[in-house]
Amino acid sequence: MKGKKNNKFPAKYILLIMTVFCLIIIGCSVGFGISSGPVGKAVGYVVIPMQKGLNKIGDALHLGSENLASKKELQKENDELKQQVADLEDQLSRVSLEQYELESLRELYQLDQSYDSYDKTAANVIGKDAGNWFSSFLIDKGSKDGIEIGMNVIADGGLVGIVTDVGDNYSKIKSIIDDTSNVSGMDLSTSDTCIVSGGLKTMNERQQLEISDMRDKDNKVKAGDQIVTSNISDRYLPGIPIGYLTEVETDTNKLTKSGYLATVVDFEHLEKVLVIKQTKDYSEALKK
Repeated sequence: MKGKKNNKFPAKYILLIMTVFCLIIIGCSVGFGISSGPVGKAVGYVVIPMQKGLNKIGDALHLGSENLASKKELQKENDELKQQVADLEDQLSRVSLEQYELESLRELYQLDQSYDSYDKTAANVIGKDAGNWFSSFLIDKGSKDGIEIGMNVIADGGLVGIVTDVGDNYSKIKSIIDDTSNVSGMDLSTSDTCIVSGGLKTMNERQQLEISDMRDKDNKVKAGDQIVTSNISDRYLPGIPIGYLTEVETDTNKLTKSGYLATVVDFEHLEKVLVIKQTKDYSEALKK
C-alpha cells in the first residue's frame, strides 16, 4: 500500500502567519487609533497577553541584574572580611610570639636574679647535634663576648652543662645528659655526695639520669630530694640545681646507693641559656 501523504501544515509556517497577523493588528491599532470594535478586541486579546509576558520577562531580567549586582557586592564584602580575618590572625600570631619571647626573657631574668652573685650573659641556641636531645649544642656568644672554656651554663633554673669550645662568635656546650658527662652532685637535704652520669639511652628510656656512689651514712636520702652541684666538683660552681631524685636504692656493697634523677632543665626544648662568666678555678681563687 502506498503511504498516505502528509497533509499537516508545517508548524513553523503557522507560527510565522500568527506573528505577521499580530504585527498587522498592532500596526492597525497604532496607525488608525483603533481601540474598540472587533479589531480592537482582537488587539486586546493578542497584545495584552504579549505585553504582560514582555513585562514579566523585563521584570525577571531586572531582578536578575539586581541579584547579580547584589551577589558581586556580597562577594566583595566576603573578600574584604577574609582579608580582615587574615590580618587579625597575623596580628594575633605576632602578639603570641612577642608574649612567648617576653615569658622566655622573664624566666631568664628570674634565673639571673637567683644567681646575682655571678656575672652572666644570655645567649641563644643556634645549633645542635642530631636527635631529640640537646646533648651538645652551639650558642651565639663567643670569645668576643667574654666566653671561655670551662664556664658553666644554666637555664630553666638549673644546670645545663659546660663550655667545651669557643670561637669568636659562638661557643659549644656539652650538656650534663651527654654520654661523657659526669657531675659531682650533693643531696641538698643531707649533704651526701653522689655522681650524676649523663646518658642518652637513659634519657630515651626514662627521661632521667642515673646517680651513683651516694654516700648515705645516716640513711636519710629519699626520693624527692633535690640534687645540686657539690663543693668538691672541679668543673662546676657549687649549689646549682641539677634535679630531683625519683628512685634510690642501696647497692650490693651496702655502702652506697644508686638511683635516678629527673632533671630541672628541659633538654628537649632549649632556646635561651645563661653563661656564668667565671670558671670554678676563678671562683675558688676569690675565696683565698
